[in-house]
Amino acid sequence: MKIVVLAGGLSTERHVALVSGTGACRALRSKGHKAILVDMFMGLENYTGNLADIFDAPDGLCSDVRVESTAPDLEAVRKSRKDQGPSLLGKDVLTVCAMADVVFLALHGSCGEDGRIQATLDLLGVPYTGSGYLGSGMAMDKSVTKRFLDAEGIRNAPWRDIYYTQADIPRLTEELEVPCAVKIVNGGSSIGVELPDTKEELAKALHNLLHFGNHVIVEKKIKGREITVAVLGDRYLPAVEIVPHADYFNYETKYQAGGATEICPAPITDEQWKNMGEAALKLHRALGLGVYSRTDFLLDEAGNDWCLEVNTLPGMTPTSLVPQEAAQVGMSYADLCEEIVRQSLEVRKAEMK
Repeated sequence: MKIVVLAGGLSTERHVALVSGTGACRALRSKGHKAILVDMFMGLENYTGNLADIFDAPDGLCSDVRVESTAPDLEAVRKSRKDQGPSLLGKDVLTVCAMADVVFLALHGSCGEDGRIQATLDLLGVPYTGSGYLGSGMAMDKSVTKRFLDAEGIRNAPWRDIYYTQADIPRLTEELEVPCAVKIVNGGSSIGVELPDTKEELAKALHNLLHFGNHVIVEKKIKGREITVAVLGDRYLPAVEIVPHADYFNYETKYQAGGATEICPAPITDEQWKNMGEAALKLHRALGLGVYSRTDFLLDEAGNDWCLEVNTLPGMTPTSLVPQEAAQVGMSYADLCEEIVRQSLEVRKAEMK
């Protein structure tokens, strides 16, 4: 098949998406597919060949990439593109996507997981991997996801939904309990998350997060082990425990070597795995997600699991969490990428009936 692996984009998770995309592209090429890597934001502005021949490009346009220790400077990324227009879609992106049999979405964050690119591809009649536009958009919004968790009876931390301005911070600092977790509603990779323990830290957190927007959720802080469970098709996979080598699993510990220890399968009881797996599957279905997702939990000292969020396009580097879980059921990284494509084509075909 001709496959466009769409990566990069213009979100705080841009670097992660490029690494995911490069891994998936090379894996699909190892399976005999004509896969190419396309940066959604930068597009093909540096491609000088004939567009009709692009699926024969050496190494699928892949290059060596890695995740930096800090999130990308998005303003610098904007300025580096030759086309300084407002579109989030770079040169020839939609043209080359329309030439493909399927688009493998290796995007993360607000410009890939929020449903906009899925809706765009739907309008073009181009098949793509993963969830559709509506489920993606709902899952990306932590406030919406929390409402689904409450409605489905899935245990999650008590929370408040807050829109605010700088002028509201003194009042909110008095009203809100600490310790707590303050999260922007559309963040990812632990960007836009603060964990204040004191009122002073809370005021600073609210001030800092206004940089990302005026909508946050504030949760009671739950202490526990970090566990994640992936859903693939109609089943959940073995769990992973993440042991960060810092106070919590932040951007740096997630993506830098030695930042965390990941144990798969997680050293938990079968009952604990089943409880989290069933909750992950329940949330996946309630949101109308498709093909695959990854749901994150905290497991407290009493053995209670607390659901944090669901990721519709989780990291897909060869060493990411979902590939680790798939490996436990005998599925190689390349097999997983191909299975995501196969299931996604079935889902898109069913949606068109």
